[in-house]
Amino acid sequence: MADFPLPALAVAAVPRRRSATLDLAREIERRGYSGIYCASVGDGLGLCLALAQATERIPFGTAIANIYTRLPPDYAATTALIHELSGGRFRFGVGVSHAPLLDRLGVTGGKPLSEMRRFVEAWRETPRTGEQPPLVVAGLRRKMVALAGHLGEGVVFANAARSHMKDSLGVLSPEQRQGEDFFVGNMIPTCISDDVAAAAAVNRRTLSFYVTLPHYRNYWKEAGYVEEMEAIEKAVAAGERKRIPALLSDAWLSDCTLYGPADSILEGLSAWYDAGVSTPILVPSSAEGNQMKAFEEIFEIFDRA
Repeated sequence: MADFPLPALAVAAVPRRRSATLDLAREIERRGYSGIYCASVGDGLGLCLALAQATERIPFGTAIANIYTRLPPDYAATTALIHELSGGRFRFGVGVSHAPLLDRLGVTGGKPLSEMRRFVEAWRETPRTGEQPPLVVAGLRRKMVALAGHLGEGVVFANAARSHMKDSLGVLSPEQRQGEDFFVGNMIPTCISDDVAAAAAVNRRTLSFYVTLPHYRNYWKEAGYVEEMEAIEKAVAAGERKRIPALLSDAWLSDCTLYGPADSILEGLSAWYDAGVSTPILVPSSAEGNQMKAFEEIFEIFDRA
C-alpha cells in the first residue's frame, strides 16, 4: 500500500455523459477516494447539486466556480442548498478567472483581490439562505493565497509548480498549513502510461492553453520558469501558437503535472503531499482513450498500490 491517503479526483459535467459521471462519482466514493471536485465546464455547481444526492459520504466541491458568472445572492441560495442537502460535505471553490476568458463571456473583471473580497462579502451577507459551506479560494500567486487564508477555509491551486508550493503556502499561518481544518488542494493534470513520451504529450496539450493566459505565465515566472514563459510570449505575439507544446520543457512539465508509468505517478503524488498539498486533485487524461478510460487507469494503479 502507498504510505499516503488516496487523492481526490476531478470530474466535469460533460454533455451526454452527465448520468455516467454520477455513476462514476458513486464508484469513486465506493473506492474511498478523498474527494470529488467539479470543474466549471458544463455547470460544475449544478453537478455538485446532483452529487449531494447521488453520493452519501465523500466530500466534494467546485474547483472552481467563476465569481462573475452569477450574482452573489444567486450563488448564495444554491450553495446553501447544496450544503444542507449534502450534510455538510460540500466546499464552495471560487476564483476570478482570467481576462481572456471573461472577454469571451462579455464580462469586464476588476482588480482580482478587491473583486474577490467584494464577492465573498456579498455572498456571505445574503439573507435568508441558511448555513453556507466552507469557502475555498482559487489562488496561484502569493497575494491571492494570503487572501484565501484571510477570507476562507481553504485554497485551491490548478496546475501549480510543486517546487514553488512551499513558498506559495508560506503566506498562510502555521495552523492553516499544518492543520486539518484548512483545505489545501491542487488540480494536477495526470496521464498514466508506460509510454512516457505519449503521456507527456497529452499533458503538454492539456497545458498549452493555460500558458497563453498572462496570469498563469506570471505565476510560472515567479516559480522560476522565466525562459519558458518568455519564449511562449514571443510565440503568442508572433501568432505561432502551434509551437507552444515544443516550448514546454520536461522540467516544467514534471513540476506541474504527473505522467508516465504507475511508479512515477505514485512517487510524484507522494512528493505533492510532502510539498504541503493535503488534497491533491488528479485531473485524469489517457494516452489511449477517452476520459472514462483515464479513470480506469487511475483506479488500477491505486488498486495495486
